[in-house]
Amino acid sequence: MARIPVFTIAILLFFIASFQASSATSKPTGLSMKLIRRDLLFPGNLTTFQRIRRLVQLSVRAQNFDSFPSLNQSEDNVLVRLPIGRVPESYAYVVEFKIGSQFHPVKLLMDTGSSLIWTQCEPCIQCYPQKVPIYDSRTSTSYSKLPCTHELCQGENNRFRCYNNECVYNIQYGATSRRNSPRTKGVASFDAFQFPVDTVHTTVINDMIFGCSNDNPNIDFANGQISGILGLSRGPDGLASQLAKRGIIENRFSYCLVPFHDVLRQPTILRFGDHIPLPVGNLQYTDFILYPGRNHYYVELLDISVGFQKKGFESIPGMFELRQDGLGGSLIDSGTVVSTIDENTIGRNAYKEVMAEFQAYYDKKNFRRKVGQVEEKFELCYYNKAGFRDFVTMTLHFEGGDYFIDGKYMHYFADEEEEGEGYFCVALFKSSKTILGAWQQQNMRIIYDMNGGGFQWITETCANDHFP
Repeated sequence: MARIPVFTIAILLFFIASFQASSATSKPTGLSMKLIRRDLLFPGNLTTFQRIRRLVQLSVRAQNFDSFPSLNQSEDNVLVRLPIGRVPESYAYVVEFKIGSQFHPVKLLMDTGSSLIWTQCEPCIQCYPQKVPIYDSRTSTSYSKLPCTHELCQGENNRFRCYNNECVYNIQYGATSRRNSPRTKGVASFDAFQFPVDTVHTTVINDMIFGCSNDNPNIDFANGQISGILGLSRGPDGLASQLAKRGIIENRFSYCLVPFHDVLRQPTILRFGDHIPLPVGNLQYTDFILYPGRNHYYVELLDISVGFQKKGFESIPGMFELRQDGLGGSLIDSGTVVSTIDENTIGRNAYKEVMAEFQAYYDKKNFRRKVGQVEEKFELCYYNKAGFRDFVTMTLHFEGGDYFIDGKYMHYFADEEEEGEGYFCVALFKSSKTILGAWQQQNMRIIYDMNGGGFQWITETCANDHFP
């Protein structure tokens, strides 16, 4: 029998030991979660059009709370954090994972406009109806409360406040003057989260910070499927921020929204870290703008084009910047279904001028205007013309890159069978901020890179994005 040289054996043992050490200490460098479009959770035998209409109508309701007040206020010695002025019922996408030692399933609405992850918690003071069992921290051996000495519960940059020896929060959605605004109150907590790594494997991450919400007045998610909110903004209590601070992933996440009118053969995928695919083609980007005390994804918008007509807004410096009163600014927010344009911009009314360009385009082509308010509350609607496909486009000219929106994603299309006579509307709402919402993110690879890469985008066929 041939002998193996001692040197060769030593080399083999070295590589085996290195491999074993690497395997034992390896951590997941990426995570993926399925995004369920919320209209698919609506009860009843609804058509695709009916589901989408209801989703848009929820977005319309959110406009009534569009006040965008200050981020920090004090009420009854409890810190109040006010996210973007929307009601959470309007959010478009749902994620599922499990919490606690009992692996309790939760369905949370994805929101890039707020940071706190929260779910309803027993014992309830005031909880909204929920069909799935409400998470009960008393049954989880991995649960604990955030101590008042924690960095997020004290100091200038605190996200919570110590009250009666508990680290608590009181989040109000919408205008401070509305006493019936939705809000959630509870205790800042730790527990284990179980996330999928791929179709077979999961990973458990202990001591994730989240809100145990037991008092939720004026919140109603209608179908009873929703447990709470998954915050993905830049705040330290947001999901991506927590995972990055723990060294589990790089601080970036991504999604590619399958078109709303397409039949969903598979869900959209929310990806973190190394699970984000390397885009093929010319990836464009713009830097995030950091405003003190604000964790939303603000970007620098210079101008807007409707078709090939550039409006020339860039001639007014700072037209789309955040103003001292908290209004204005341009940001990316998946929680807003339909994009908005600021009607109070400095010097010129950006919303009015953009809508005038859309109207001029369709009036010139002799489209018949749909008079009267439609159920979806869009301002500019026309009746269809057989065979017409040349719907006008819109481009957002950011500092560093142009975000081109195809005509089919700039409009809302009403079903002829449902309405008797089909019509389409320009899918924009007026607001006190300019927001790139989910409707105008369809079939686009969107990447939020907090490692200096900023907001990145490239056109992609999102139906081809498969779960790992």
